[in-house]
Amino acid sequence: MKAMLINSYGNDAIFKLTDIAIPTLKPGEVLVKIAASSVNTVDTKIKNKGEALPLSPSLPALLGMDFAGTIEAIANDVKTFKVGDEVYGCAGGLADLPGTLAEYIAADSKLIAKKPKQLSMKEAAALPLVGITAYEGLKRAGVGSGQKVLVHGGSGGVGHVALQLANYLGAEVYATGGGDKQLKLIEQLGAKAINYKTEAVEDYVNKHTNGLGFDVVYDSVGSGNIITSFSAAALNGQVVTTVSSCELDLSLAHFKGLTLHVVFMLIPMIHNHKREVHGEILKHLTEIIEAGALKPVLDEQEFSLEEAGKAHARLESGNAMGKVVITH
Repeated sequence: MKAMLINSYGNDAIFKLTDIAIPTLKPGEVLVKIAASSVNTVDTKIKNKGEALPLSPSLPALLGMDFAGTIEAIANDVKTFKVGDEVYGCAGGLADLPGTLAEYIAADSKLIAKKPKQLSMKEAAALPLVGITAYEGLKRAGVGSGQKVLVHGGSGGVGHVALQLANYLGAEVYATGGGDKQLKLIEQLGAKAINYKTEAVEDYVNKHTNGLGFDVVYDSVGSGNIITSFSAAALNGQVVTTVSSCELDLSLAHFKGLTLHVVFMLIPMIHNHKREVHGEILKHLTEIIEAGALKPVLDEQEFSLEEAGKAHARLESGNAMGKVVITH
């Protein structure tokens, strides 16, 4: 089968079209003919940092985590799927799990679910990693009706899903963005947009919460922005972060009595720990999609499998809005 491999890690890593064997199935796996995959920030980090990250696969590496496609074969012990099922999931591209930048993937059946009928293959491939990440964070924080929720990075991959799910859960949702396109998308998705470049955190906290702060802050930006999240949170509030690789003074969180949730959705894949939870979340996301409450946003630029390098560059440029998707 065709696959796009990298033979070295680093900022100058090059994807090379290579012919490799179609994977053979282990117990619990299904063979999926991939129709589309998507690029996530973690994919670019693995490509650029390589051995510096404990989750990087050995070289030559087959990257890519998200996918949507059609099952062509199943292991004898798999009872929940059948040949011909259209599925989606996040099942490879790290550690010892071969990725999705290829024609086929042997996916652990616990990590996938049937594709929502309303979505195209490209739309479905955009959702698994960001959808599970957004869902897990909001559920941990106990988001529900009557709460005010702030999503940092509301037009990004995780952010644009988190704000839709928070709406679905009954919250009053606000989200930050840094440009007219981003702010327009946030409003279209059902949140009240805040321009973080022109509004100070104290100002929008006063404006939207009478100075009390947001019940839940979902931070998909990370790094120094986590302090902004602490500042925006209410007393005894909840802060969710997906990016926490930074040195941090927790004094503000301490004096406000905040609860900090760090979401790292790759744990089931890396450690083979409760993988069935991911499959269950994807099933629930399908229900939410079928209820008309969630739709992924795709970046305007399209890429083929052979253009995997360009797709990575597009995400790394910071100019993409929504998810960068690769058609196979």
